[in-house]
Amino acid sequence: MLVEQDVTEITVGTYIVKITLQTGSFRLTEAEWVKNEVVLNKLIELGIKRVLVDTEKFDAQMAADAAALGSNILESKQEFNVKMTQAKALISTSKNVQRKIFQHIKEGAEIDLCSVKNLTTELIDTLFTNSDALMCAINIRKKDEYLLEHSFAVSTLMALFSRYLGIEKTIIRELAIGAFLHDIGKIRTPDHILHKPGKLTTDEFGIMKLHVNHSIDIVKSISGISRTSLDIVGLHHEKLNGDGYPYGFAGQQISRFGRMLSICDIYDALTADRCYKEGLTQLKSFGILRNLAQSGQLDLDLVNAFIKCMGVYPVGSLVRLNSNRLAIVEGHNQADPIHPKVNSFYSLDKRDFEHSNKIDLSMVDDEIAQSVRADDFDLDMEEITRFLVSEA
Repeated sequence: MLVEQDVTEITVGTYIVKITLQTGSFRLTEAEWVKNEVVLNKLIELGIKRVLVDTEKFDAQMAADAAALGSNILESKQEFNVKMTQAKALISTSKNVQRKIFQHIKEGAEIDLCSVKNLTTELIDTLFTNSDALMCAINIRKKDEYLLEHSFAVSTLMALFSRYLGIEKTIIRELAIGAFLHDIGKIRTPDHILHKPGKLTTDEFGIMKLHVNHSIDIVKSISGISRTSLDIVGLHHEKLNGDGYPYGFAGQQISRFGRMLSICDIYDALTADRCYKEGLTQLKSFGILRNLAQSGQLDLDLVNAFIKCMGVYPVGSLVRLNSNRLAIVEGHNQADPIHPKVNSFYSLDKRDFEHSNKIDLSMVDDEIAQSVRADDFDLDMEEITRFLVSEA
C-alpha cells in the first residue's frame, strides 16, 4: 500500500518510492529502503519534507538490526554526526540572516535586530550543549563564502572564548551580536578591492580600512543595539601599540572585549581559505597570534587564554597520526590535552579512505605527528565530511 508520509514520521526499514515535497532539488534515482538513522538525518538536511512509501515492503528485520547496533562507539559516532548536522544547519541559517542584512543595507531599509538576536541566542544555547560539534562544523565547512561565514565563525569564537573566561551569559549574547555584525561595513567596500587576489596598494588599503567606519555607522543606526555590541565593532582592528585603526587607540583605551574580538577575528582570517591565500593550520595560527602579542599588537594574556580555550588541537582540526593515518579531532581530553579524541578516516599508506575509527589517544599507543590541512593531501573538506557522515 502506497502512503504519503512526513519525513519525520518514517523510521529505519521504511521503503521510499519517491519524494513528494522538498525545499531542495535532490533526485531519488530508484526506490530504496532507509537503512539507518544517518540516512534519515541526511533526508532532513537535504530539505526533504514528504515522501511516498510502500508500507507492504517495510523491513522489520532491518529496523530491528538498526536498533540492535547498540555499541557505545557506534552510538557516539551517530550522535556526534547528528549534532554536527544540526550545527551545519545553524551555519546555513546564519548566512541567510547575513544576506538579508546586506540586502536591507543596499535598499536603505531598517535592519531587523530581532533576527540577529534569535540567531545568536540559538548559537549560545548550542555552544553550551553542543560546543564540540559546532566548532567541528565551523572548522570543516567549505569556506567558499568567506564574508558570510566569517561573521558567524567569529561570533561563535567570541561566544566560546567569553564562556571560557567566565563572562555571564547576558553579556556573551551582546558580544556575540557585535561579533556577528563586526564586518558588516564591508558591503560598502568595492568588490575589486574586497576580493582582490593580490596585495592591496596603499590607496586600496586605505579604502579597505574604511569598512570599520562603515560598520560603526550601520550598527549605530540599528534600533535596540547595545553599547557593548557597538563598542567592539569599532575596536576589532585596534592594536595595543597604537598602530591600529580607525581611532589609533592604544593600551587601556582598548577594552578587554575589543581585545578579545581582535584575537577571534585574526584567528578565523588566518585559518580560512581566501581568494589570495590558503588558510593556515590552527597550530601555525596560534604561533602568529603569539608573535603579534609579543610585538605589542595583541594582549598576550588573552592570546594565551584563547589558545587554552581552543585546545592544543582544536575540535575540527585535521591531524596526521604516527600510524600514518589522517584523523579529525572530535573532542578534548582536559586532563591530557596533547592526546585528544579523534576519528581516523584515511590511510596515507594506501592513499585512500578507510573505515572511520573513533580513538581516544590517551588510551592507545598512537600519537599525533603533526597538524595538517586537507589540501596537503589533495583532499577537500566537503569530501571528508560526506565520507564521515556516510560512515556513521
